[in-house]
Amino acid sequence: MLYQDYNASIRDIFKQVEGVSQHGLEQLYDEDVREGKRSYAEAIINAGLASAEDVFSLVAQFLGYELQVGEVEEIEEEALRRIEADVARNYKIVPLYLSEGGIHFLAADPFNSGIIDDLTFALDLEIHLVVCDPNYVDKLLDTHYPKVENTMGDLLGQVGLQDFEGLDESQESELTDAANETPIIRFVNLVIQQAIRAQASDIHFEPFEEEFKIRYRVDGALYEMSPPPKNLALPVISRIKVMADLNIAEHRIPQDGRIKLTIEGRSVDLRVSTLPTQFGESVVLRVLDKSAVNLDLDNLGLPESVKTGIRDAVRRPNGIFIVTGPTGSGKTTTLYSALREVNQIDTKLLTAEDPVEYELEGIMQVPVNHQVGLDFARALRAFLRQDPDKIMVGEIRDIETARIAVQASLTGHVVLSTLHTNDAPGAITRLVDMGLEPFLLSASLEFVLAQRLVRKICSSCKQEYEPAKDLIENLGLNQNEIGARQFFYGVGCEECNQSGYRGRTGLFEMIKVTDGFREMINSGAATLVLRQNAIEQGMRTLREDGVRSIFDGESTVEEVLKYT
Repeated sequence: MLYQDYNASIRDIFKQVEGVSQHGLEQLYDEDVREGKRSYAEAIINAGLASAEDVFSLVAQFLGYELQVGEVEEIEEEALRRIEADVARNYKIVPLYLSEGGIHFLAADPFNSGIIDDLTFALDLEIHLVVCDPNYVDKLLDTHYPKVENTMGDLLGQVGLQDFEGLDESQESELTDAANETPIIRFVNLVIQQAIRAQASDIHFEPFEEEFKIRYRVDGALYEMSPPPKNLALPVISRIKVMADLNIAEHRIPQDGRIKLTIEGRSVDLRVSTLPTQFGESVVLRVLDKSAVNLDLDNLGLPESVKTGIRDAVRRPNGIFIVTGPTGSGKTTTLYSALREVNQIDTKLLTAEDPVEYELEGIMQVPVNHQVGLDFARALRAFLRQDPDKIMVGEIRDIETARIAVQASLTGHVVLSTLHTNDAPGAITRLVDMGLEPFLLSASLEFVLAQRLVRKICSSCKQEYEPAKDLIENLGLNQNEIGARQFFYGVGCEECNQSGYRGRTGLFEMIKVTDGFREMINSGAATLVLRQNAIEQGMRTLREDGVRSIFDGESTVEEVLKYT
């Protein structure tokens, strides 16, 4: 299996290859890679545009790495002994041979620079990656490092629970020692690994008076794993703080950090937040898995009219584009995908974020730092002296940021940002309530997009059913509108962890600011009036888009009613 970074890099490499139809390459990308049928390399090979050897040879040339063609004749025993099975499987690498001061690895994903960064320090050797067929790496891993699945029960059996009895927050050296115990390290790694396999967005470690809970958030819903013993809370949380380079002795104030890991060949970022509670520190890890998030407008499930509007917004010479919605509704993903549309060599892109969620090549990203006074407003003011074309501001939180965003748009820049409001017309009222003059807002605002994420029905256990009449009435539908359309729900199966849902899709409503709408903003029209005017102009509301999602068999009546 190849990952998203690999696909994107192969795409960049083949854009530079002469004699290959660029139109054909883009068609393959649209039909195979975006649809998730196969990797880009496999699509190119299957289409006969290049042989497997040609593809991997181009990758090796591009990276300046050694190339392995076909099977390896011999692997050095000493090289195999230098790395443990769980490390080899985690990074999807197989050692080939030792050289003076270095070690050479076959790598399933040679574009993952984290392999070199992490293992150089861990092995105290110079790391050399060798390009080959990723499927061959999987075959060698099965041969030389057979898979041994550790369960939570196995690991808990290895943990000497009595070792952590009486452990106290004040014992800094004992906490550090406990955090570096091998069973604790393996336990934390396994928790994170299982969460990423389950495509969790967050992992919660929660100490209570009598128990220690660990929960995953998958598709917006929380699921609890079988709780470990209470006296593991301190060593486990200390381990996470060590990994995130936080102050292990500080338990009185919240701390924020970041962990970079490679899990089963994938580069994963974890955003760490600690919070002092009555019974110890609560820790939440936000999973930022680039390979699980497709930063591509065509893959976000956007209606065509909304997709066209976003492309129009980011390609304009100036103006403000705002995405609104609650926390966790995918606003940043939409903005990143919009920026990728215009991420060209002739366009200067700057972002101010709190914090930077995903690192995007070719875009200057600035993390705000409130401790030194670098907030959104100050970053935005500095951006205007950096000769940008497009600017993204993580969130408009105050009047100062709003005014500088307007100034930037009026002086020939496209500004993208987010707000927390319930719907698209509410964004206009919120900005005016902040103190932004209506005439400035109407002169600069071009598009407002509101979005929600709803869970998708699991395709493996999807069934037709007849919803209760009161649910249909709550949607505002009558029998004539329903006609012969069908309703579906998920019964629950192993694929979806008995939830009936798997994955999420978006609901959207978009306002294009016309001359008539600008006049209404100038006259100080109320949110309801703005909303009605937008509907008259053809805006499909979140609820209407939800009904579309139900009739398309994507989501359920309950999900749409819950989020709209």
